[in-house]
Parts: sequence; structure tokens; C-alpha cells
Amino acid sequence: MTDTVFTNARLADGRLVDIAVADGRIAAIETAGTAVITGSTVDIAGALLVPGFVEGHIHLDTSFYGDKWIPHRPCTNGFDVHERVTFQAENMANAAPMAERARNQLDLCIANGSLNMRSHVMVDGSVGLKSLETILAVREEYLGIIDIQLVAFPQSGILKSPGTPALLDEAIRLGADLVGGLDPGSFDRDVTGHLDVVFGVAERHGVDVDIHLHDAGTLGAFTIEEICARTTALGMQGHVAVSHAYGLGDLASDAARKIAGLIAKSGVAIMTNAPGANNFPPVALLASEGVTVFSGSDNIRDSWWPYGDGDMLRRAEIIGYRSGFYTDAELSLAFDVVTSGGAKALRLEGYGIEPGAKADFTTLDAEHVPQAVVAVPKNRRVFKAGRLVAENGKVLR
Repeated sequence: MTDTVFTNARLADGRLVDIAVADGRIAAIETAGTAVITGSTVDIAGALLVPGFVEGHIHLDTSFYGDKWIPHRPCTNGFDVHERVTFQAENMANAAPMAERARNQLDLCIANGSLNMRSHVMVDGSVGLKSLETILAVREEYLGIIDIQLVAFPQSGILKSPGTPALLDEAIRLGADLVGGLDPGSFDRDVTGHLDVVFGVAERHGVDVDIHLHDAGTLGAFTIEEICARTTALGMQGHVAVSHAYGLGDLASDAARKIAGLIAKSGVAIMTNAPGANNFPPVALLASEGVTVFSGSDNIRDSWWPYGDGDMLRRAEIIGYRSGFYTDAELSLAFDVVTSGGAKALRLEGYGIEPGAKADFTTLDAEHVPQAVVAVPKNRRVFKAGRLVAENGKVLR
């Protein structure tokens, strides 16, 4: 029996339909006005209905969103991960409780239509497991509203931070879903040793990998090649992601296309938030070669930068703007990066608008996807398992 029928919903292909939902999943999609209604109805009123956005890379433990304003401190000599980590530790000492800040950030993302999230949480010798324990508890509070994957993230390095390899193991046992890494070459200065630990944890626990890689140029490209080789050798195609991968944006087109083919063959996904201060991966080229590209807000008003609004539709606009996307096909690609690309990278089950999929969707005041990407309409309704969980910028409890 149908629980709810969502009437007059506009799909990305332009069709106006009625969507029947039963037990939290889409039971049927019929031409508008033809569905047999046995339960309640929700009138979508011709708004564009799209799958919930995928927030594929965020840091719930380090944002200051909703807390007092903390002025941004620039690095003394350009972008420097070591220096940013130091600033972060100093700023966190005077911040509001982590759980409070994490809830603020979650509410922001949900209200904007994100219903799946991957958050990196610090696990290393500087903080131990305290941050992870806090975010795990917050995740429990949001069950049924948003699905959250947590990455054990060694922000202070693995080999340089005493005790971190053992902590990463323990983090997975505690409830983290993935193991992360950070700049094996420039931070730990040992690509092989760093990857030995990351992939070792992944093998022992049967979990996926998501590695931060800020390194530019040939160092970044070399590290990606090493990650791809590990992924293939271990049969982990589709289970590994590289976040940021700035170095791919430094390569000449022929070199970029060559490494894109390698990335596609190894099944490694690439995450980019298209930041303004760095080169970033060539989204269209990677996609044309078959690479899974996804996105996330990354840092929202924290020690790394003062920007961020938790809106993945805005992120699609930023990706399109910085990539020089103008055609409808290109704008649709930017939208795919924050929806289906994220779903593939996070290996989400039941994602999409089709019979059998989870009834997780968001409505947008737009005629079609390209218009939504450039207009970024805000008056959204957000549904999780067919239940309204946010409307007009407010999360409903």
C-alpha cells in the first residue's frame, strides 16, 4: 500500500509526474494525474524534484559555523598545510563545544538539501579518538535525517604523529567507516610508508579509503599514480577516493588526459570543491575519461578559510563557474558532480529518482537542472524516506 503520493513533480527530463512512496522508497512514477492514490498526498506544485545532494567532503569537527567569528589568518608564505594545522589547534582551544558546532553545520547542510554526507574527523596523536567519539554521538542524533560516513583523518600526519597508525585501527573498531591520509609526500615525506599504513588499515578492516592530497604538480601526480597502483593491486577499484588532487590542475592537457585514463582504470574517485586559491582537477576532462568526480563543501568557516554555506547546489555553481561551463550539458555535469557522482563515490545504495530508490529528494524552484545550477534557488523542501525534514532553510525535528 502506498503511504504518500507526491503529485505534480517535475523531473530533470521535463516530465510532470506523480511519485508514489511506500516504506520510505519510491514505489512508482506515473504521469501527473494518473496515479492511484490510496494514502496521503503532497503537492510539489511543478517544482523540480531531484535526488538529495551528496555532501562528499566536509569536516564536522573543525567548523566554527554558528560560533563566534574567528578572523582568518593567512599563512606566512603561501598555502602551507603545516601552518594551517597549527592555526587550527590554536583556534579550536577557544571554540564552542564540538558537538554544538557539528550540529550547526549539519542543520545547515540538511536545510540546503544534503541527505548523504562524508565527514573527515581528526584521528591522530594530537587529539587521539576524542573528536571521533564526539562526532559518532552526534551522528546517532541525526539518524533518520541524514546518512553520514565518517573518515578517520590523520590531520597531523601518520608517520610524524606518534601512535597514529594504532589509532587509525582503533578508530575503525570504534565506528569510523573509512580510513584517510594526508599528503604522503610533502607532510610525512614518505609516500610508500604512509600508504602502507592507510591501505593496511583498509585491508585489515575491509573499509574504503579517502586520502587528502594537496600536493601540486608532479609530486601530486606521482602520489596519485601510486594510489592507483595500490588500489588495483589490492582489487579495491571503486573503494578509493583522492580528495582535492590539486596537482591534476597543474598538468598540461596531454599529461592530464593520460593520468585521467589511469585513474579511471583503477576506479579511484576524485573529489574537488573547486577552491579559489588553488588549481583544481579538470572536471570535464576527468569525466570524459570515465573518472568518478564528486564534491563537498570541505571547510566551512574554519581555520582554513572563512567561506562556505553548506549548499551543494551552490558548490555546483562554483565548479561550473571556475571550470568555464556554459552549455546546458556542462551545467548538467556540474550538477552530476554533487549528486550522482557523489552517490557513486560514496557507494550509496538506492540513490536516484526511480522505482525502488530511496525516497530521498529535494525540490527546487527551477524549470530544469541547468537553470537550477546558475540560479541556486533557496526555497527548498527536503524529504528523507518520504518524510519532510527541512523546509525554507529550517530543519524540522
